[in-house]
Amino acid sequence: MFPNALLNSDIQKFISQNIEINISKLALQKNPFPDVVWSDILNQITSKSKAKDKLPTWFNCENIIYPSRISLEQTSSEKTAKYKSELVSGENIIDLTGGFGVDDYYFSKKINQVIHCELNLELSEIVKHNFNALNQNNITCIYGDSSKTLHNLNQKFDWIYIDPSRRSDAKGKVFMLQDCLPNVPENLTDYFSFSKNILIKTAPILDITAGLTELQNVKTIHIVAVNNEVKELLWEIEQHYNGHIHVKTINFNKEKEEQFEFILDDGIEHSVYTLPKKYIYEPNSAILKSGAFELIATHFNLEKLHQHSHLYTSDKIIDFPGRVFKVDSCFEYNKTEMKQFLENTKANITTRNFPETVENIRKKWKIKDGGDRYSFFTTDANNHKIVLICSKI
Repeated sequence: MFPNALLNSDIQKFISQNIEINISKLALQKNPFPDVVWSDILNQITSKSKAKDKLPTWFNCENIIYPSRISLEQTSSEKTAKYKSELVSGENIIDLTGGFGVDDYYFSKKINQVIHCELNLELSEIVKHNFNALNQNNITCIYGDSSKTLHNLNQKFDWIYIDPSRRSDAKGKVFMLQDCLPNVPENLTDYFSFSKNILIKTAPILDITAGLTELQNVKTIHIVAVNNEVKELLWEIEQHYNGHIHVKTINFNKEKEEQFEFILDDGIEHSVYTLPKKYIYEPNSAILKSGAFELIATHFNLEKLHQHSHLYTSDKIIDFPGRVFKVDSCFEYNKTEMKQFLENTKANITTRNFPETVENIRKKWKIKDGGDRYSFFTTDANNHKIVLICSKI
């Protein structure tokens, strides 16, 4: 049940004072609050520490209760939740897989009525308490099976939101939608009887082609990355939609937001392949996830080093959604050249379409990580294994 004892002012003060402390060492100390389970207090410290960057609104609010470590790891960050809130509109939305409620908090900034469904009673109560602490009063928390809740409410919604659980008692961690809970492909027709618009969040590892084989009426796919790490795939589904599928990629960097979008079923445009020129371009992870390897070249008027290398080049520098480098030197990958340029040195290493791993390269040539030298081990247009020594722009 709801852990009321954790709201004790002394315990809350203790949690806040210890978020920077090594939790393993702290766990060995005597519990200063014997009436409360020590592991529960330690979990609050660990979770609040993780929330500092991921959930600053929660971190900076008093009397927030945090869920289990797994629930916190699986929840959206505030940055991605805010992005999702820009995709929905209308009067009401129901979240069938509420979790810690970060997405619903941001939905409630855009939509008048939000319903948070959660199968875990304690988590449902924690989230309800936190929404009150955050002074967000247009969210209703309902405990129980969300499918039954949907039918019991028996009303139309402007949007249904689903973040299917990717853990199965039988299969462990799963990635196909049909193996998740709830089984969205199986229930899609039923969902459409309650809303014309459905937004689904899936694991970043889900193959886009595989997702399209499981889902119907996909209108837009959003690939969301934070600091060049893909965090979420979002699927906008509209009842009866059978038009072009739009793909929108976004990478939230510290410096800027990188966006690129295209129509998935456009004809594949073939790149021009060439040897490295003055500048090298590496697309961000959201674009790489989208598979727009040829389109990115034609869109930005760039040439590719090789069909499978996914590195691009030009003699003139352009604004590009990814990393940009100036080529300082280029040589074939062999013992003589490596001894001259990279053996026993320090460099950042990236491999693209190359037979050896970064770990093997570092070990083989005794290259330390870091510094301001960037090296790409790749294959060029002549199928030669090459090394690019670059400076980041």
